[in-house]
This record gives sequence, structure tokens and C-alpha cells, in this order.
Amino acid sequence: MDYIGLTPARQGSFSENMTDRQSVFLAKSKVKANDLEHKRKVAFNIQKYNDSVVKGKQQFANLDVARQRAKNVKWKTIENLDKYLEQFEKKFTANGGKVIWAENADDALHAILQICREKNTTQVVKAKSMVTEEIHLNDFLSRNGIESVETDLGEYIQQLDGEPPYHIVTPAMHKSKEDVAKVFHDKLGTEPNLSPPEITKIARKNLREKYITAQVGITGGNFLLADIGGVCVTENEGNARLCTTFPATQISIVGIEKLLPSVNDLNLFWPLLATYGTGQQLTVYNSIFTGPRGAYETDGPEEMYVILLDNGRTNLLMKEVRESMYCIRCGSCLNACPVYKNIGGHAYGATYSGPIGSVITPHLSGLEEYKHLSYASSLCGNCTEVCPLKINIHGMLLENRALFAEKRLNKNSENFSWSLWQRAMLSRKLLNAAGSGLKDKVVNKIFKESWCRDRGPIHFAEKSFNKMWKDRKQN
Repeated sequence: MDYIGLTPARQGSFSENMTDRQSVFLAKSKVKANDLEHKRKVAFNIQKYNDSVVKGKQQFANLDVARQRAKNVKWKTIENLDKYLEQFEKKFTANGGKVIWAENADDALHAILQICREKNTTQVVKAKSMVTEEIHLNDFLSRNGIESVETDLGEYIQQLDGEPPYHIVTPAMHKSKEDVAKVFHDKLGTEPNLSPPEITKIARKNLREKYITAQVGITGGNFLLADIGGVCVTENEGNARLCTTFPATQISIVGIEKLLPSVNDLNLFWPLLATYGTGQQLTVYNSIFTGPRGAYETDGPEEMYVILLDNGRTNLLMKEVRESMYCIRCGSCLNACPVYKNIGGHAYGATYSGPIGSVITPHLSGLEEYKHLSYASSLCGNCTEVCPLKINIHGMLLENRALFAEKRLNKNSENFSWSLWQRAMLSRKLLNAAGSGLKDKVVNKIFKESWCRDRGPIHFAEKSFNKMWKDRKQN
């Protein structure tokens, strides 16, 4: 089959293949860290979520026990991933669905394009899905003459503005209502300064026409249920249900880590996802799809495909970062991270931003290209503290750093500098021998660009604590 290959992503998704990604990351981070208006918008929106999460947690009689049980379920799943994947495939195909295994992004894109061409469609409607962002589906379909329409309001706003999602859960978190009104005015020719209800009505009107005419609907999946062969889709707007009801063909593309052993696990995972994602007791629309429309069913797709995507996920099975496979993409670690709140989602230059993105992106997309993300952390541990599954996120960031050093992916100058630093820190004699003047010069001169650019100079005390303690004992 002839098709146009994977193309650069839309503006803002940073597909600079020939550019030093670390330099781009640092440049974008510096701009955003000094953008006070951007930080104000993000802080405002994140605080709204944080306030809601506090209320949402009250539904649990023992939240700590619920979190530990959920972690145990995911541990069991990942330890038996091959078994549960095969069980899911067996059950789903028995229900009349079709399963496609995609080792990488090209496999998934090729499969989706082939289905679209078999259906002779030039338009698809798509529910919110981070995994389709990961493989740059919209751009790929556009280059092959197929319009892909985002139906989630946040994703729709971002698509109009030519930007990727800013946040795992809230794609347009960095935009105020005035910013959104301007996007609609610039891209759709609407009246300026529309209110949020007016904007929503316009989006609804535009999208309803797309649902009716599209032949293919595409969704992601929050969970896969091995025992019944089910795909779970969780949302607050109802757009995913329209994407799976009107089109004759439904495609769900889901990462292989989204498995749960049983439908009975949902009474734990759905409330946890809702509480930690948005502060709700339960998300408004929770759907389970087990295949195409049955003989006695009145709605649903005539054909349903599930694409099980690896795309580097098996790299995460290594013991150092294995826990990252437990992630349910609630976004709570992003909201808690001081780095994310200062530099924003787009600065990371990757589909998955924030702490969990910094852990998994190097393994999904290339250690050498994305190793710098694991250093974009204060290691405060807040990401681990707020994770509903108690994933040791900041510990895995340290494991990544150790891995990069072991594989000698860091620059020789950096390795040499740290070896000298280590030698000095482990030697009391060397520390005492270096007077305050020498220490001042090392930090303020040698590390002028990295330390003093955004901080004041350091002036060390004339006597170290060790020297003062010795003098005290002698006196």
C-alpha cells in the first residue's frame, strides 16, 4: 500500500529532528519561567483542580488502602502482561472485534490509514487521546488527504490554534477564556470576546455536523479489561460516545500498559482516576466497548478495531522504571510539580510532559535525545506523594540519571567535572584546604553561566563548620 510517511508534527509539538533538544528545552523553559502572565494562568487553573481533588478524596473511607490495592493490581498486571494481552485479544475477537498489534508508530499509522481507505472515508472524528498525539495521527492523516477532527473541546481549541495538548488531562490549561475567544475569532471568524457558553455552543454546532458525516471514529482507551475483552473510555463531555455511535467503524488505539485483569477492578480505578484527575467522585461518562454492534443492539459501530500499541513501552519493563507502566494518566503529578508549573507543558518538547513524562519519554523516544528531561526535576518528591498508585516517580528520575551515566550518554566535560566534584566532596582534607576564595571562584566563575545567570553570587564563610568545630574543641 502506498502512503505518505510520518511527517513533522503541528506547530508546537517540537519535532526538531536535527536540533539539540536540550538547548531548545532550556531556551523555551527560560522564556516561560519569566512569563508572569503564563504562570498566573497555569497557577489559577491548577489551583482549581487542587481544591477539587481535596473534596474528591473524601469519598474514600481509607484512601491509603485504596491506593495500595490499585498499585497491587497494576503490579499483578504488568508482571503477567503477556498473559493478559492474549486473554484480551481472545475475548475481544470472540465478540466480533478485530485486534491489530502495532510494534511502533508507523505500524499503527499504516493500519489506521488502511482501514480509512477501505472505508473510502476522507474524514474521521476523534475523541481525546494522548496516544494518538504520541504517534502524530492528525498530521499523518492530513498528509494523506483525510481530515481528522478533534471533538473534545480542549483538543478542538488546541487544534484550531495549531498547538499540541499542554496537559495530559486539560489540553488548553494555559489559555484563559479571553485567549480561547481570540482563537475562535482568528480561526473561525466569530465575534470577538465571546463568553465561554457562547464558545461552547459554536463548537457544538460545528462538531455535530462532523459526527453525522464521518465514517470512522477514533478513540483512545483509559483501561483495557482482559476478562471481558473491553475497552474503557472515560470523559466529561459525551463526545467520545458520539464518536463511537454515529460512525460505522470505530478504531480504539491503546497502549499495552492500560490493561486491568477484570471488569471488577473498575470500582477502584474509575473513582481514583476521577478524584486525582479532576476531583470528581466519578467522571460523567464512563463507557465499556466489547466489540461492534450486536444483533439486538440499536446503536454502536458496525465494525470495531483495537490497536494495541507498543511503541517503546516494552523498554519500560526494565526493572529500574517498571513502575512507570502503572500510570493511569491522571495528570496529578503535573499539577504538583514546581518545574511544570514554572515552564509549562510545551517546553518539554514531548507528548508526555511533567514528572511522569520525564521518566518515560527517554525510553519511548530515545535515551540520547531526551535524557535531559530526567534532570528537569527538583527531586522534591511531590510527584510521588500525589500519585494515586504511589508510583516512585522521583526515584525513577534518579534511576534514569544513573542509567545515562552508566551508558556514558553525558558529555565528557560533564563527567569529568562531576568526578572532580565527587572527589572533593568525599575528602575532608581537600575541602578544608580549599579556602573560601577558591570556593567562591569555582562557583561564581567556573559555573557562572549555569549558577549565577539566574542567582546571586555565593560567598563562602572564611571557616568551614568542620574547622570551627575543631577550633571550639581546642579552646
